[in-house]
Amino acid sequence: MSTNTEKTNKYNSANLIDQLNKRILVLDGAMGTMVQSFALDENDFRGSILSNHPGELMGNNELLSLTKPEVIESIHRSFLKAGADIIETNTFNGNRISQSDFSTENLIHDMNFAAARIARKVADETSQVDPDKPRFVCGALGPTNKMASLSPDIQNPQLRSFDFDDFKDAYYEQAIGLIEGGVDCLMVETVFDTLNAKAALVAIDEAFTVSGSQLPLMISVTITDASGRTLSGQTVEAFWSSVNHANLLTAGINCALGAELIEPYLKDLARICDRYVSVHPNAGLPNELGEYDESPEITAEFIGRFCREGLVNIVGGCCGTTPEHIRAMTETVQGITPRKF
Repeated sequence: MSTNTEKTNKYNSANLIDQLNKRILVLDGAMGTMVQSFALDENDFRGSILSNHPGELMGNNELLSLTKPEVIESIHRSFLKAGADIIETNTFNGNRISQSDFSTENLIHDMNFAAARIARKVADETSQVDPDKPRFVCGALGPTNKMASLSPDIQNPQLRSFDFDDFKDAYYEQAIGLIEGGVDCLMVETVFDTLNAKAALVAIDEAFTVSGSQLPLMISVTITDASGRTLSGQTVEAFWSSVNHANLLTAGINCALGAELIEPYLKDLARICDRYVSVHPNAGLPNELGEYDESPEITAEFIGRFCREGLVNIVGGCCGTTPEHIRAMTETVQGITPRKF
């Protein structure tokens, strides 16, 4: 990493913490929802660099940072224009375990580095225009599409597709690309299996040591249904007990449930968590077509309630949330005191 990038990371990281102490920050919305609005085809995902790739690539959104960077840049700009303080890199599935489905494991570093650079560019440009409202780049590390805790075959409970070290190595490779690309912080998000997340925490710690950059670290769990548990069976309290040893800036809840159904679990986390708390729910529950119908006004109403009750420091959107949702949230949180702990 260049000296200039390292200095910028340190300055922005300190500034992020300073801003968290002053106000409630707004995270961006759903990358996938916005990509779908561009109606891209197979050739868009391939670009010139993958024109001869042997398999289909449509749907591999992380490739767009390399093959259609203008699309990703446009999405980031739309969320920043809507008022987002933090934008997440287009890297949710930017790890070799997820990318193995497309045989694109050789592009892991490139796609993470490129995604970070795209986000860095637009965040810095927006901050320069409005220096009183600095914008930050969060490197997104998704859960992968496999589990370390549970077997993929109910007839063979000891079977694992990948072991702990496989997850750790995959996350390390991703984290290095994001750090070198210039992100301000990292978020291990949509955690449905805490063992996966623990591998990510170990990997990130190693990446910080090797890169020489100690960035703020965020984590966000997903509660999958009304049982109040993760897919691997943990309650919010159990999840927090499993990860609170780490040097975390924030802990939060995102995805699976809409804001209305997330509320009791967010209250549980806010009650026990001694870090900043984040929440970025879906735009309600999906309809029978898998689409999200909850309006920006309704989502923002719940978000405003969370803020007024002193539950959160960072709010944002997950599946189905658009720039309009983020704009409504930004307006709603103005002037509300952030959660104290």
